[in-house]
Amino acid sequence: MDRKPKNIFVEGPITSEIIAKSIQNHATKHDIGAHSIFLGQVRADQLELGVVSGIEYTCYEDLALQKAFEIREDIFSKYDLTCMHIYHSLGMVNVGEICLFVFTSSKHRKMAIEACNELVERIKAELPIWGKEIFQDNTSQWKENKPL
Repeated sequence: MDRKPKNIFVEGPITSEIIAKSIQNHATKHDIGAHSIFLGQVRADQLELGVVSGIEYTCYEDLALQKAFEIREDIFSKYDLTCMHIYHSLGMVNVGEICLFVFTSSKHRKMAIEACNELVERIKAELPIWGKEIFQDNTSQWKENKPL
C-alpha cells in the first residue's frame, strides 16, 4: 500500500480541542501502553527589538509535507510505534498559544519518548518552516532557530 503525505498544517494556533480529540481517539487502541506528547508554545521573548507578541509561520508547503512524510516514515522504521501525529501551525500564533503538537504512541514508554524527542528535533532542523517574530509595536524580524 502506498502511503501519502498527510497534511500536518493547522491555520493559526493548535487548539486544546485538537489535542484532546487526538488523545481521546486512542482510548479504543488497547495495544498502546504509552504516549509521549510535545507541545511547542510561543514565548514572550525579550529581544533587541522588543518583546515578542506572536509568531507568524509560513512554509514551502509541498516540500514541507514531503519532508515531514519522509521523517515520519524514518521514525516509524526506527521505533516500534503504534501511532504518530504531527500538527504545526501556519499563520499567526500569539504568545501562550500552541504552535507544534507531536504525539507518539507505543507499547512501552521508552519507545514513545525517544521517538517523540527525535521527531521534534528533526522537525525543527529539517522542515522548511519559517517564523516571523512580531513585536508588541508591530515591528517584526525573521526568527532564527537555535539548537539547544
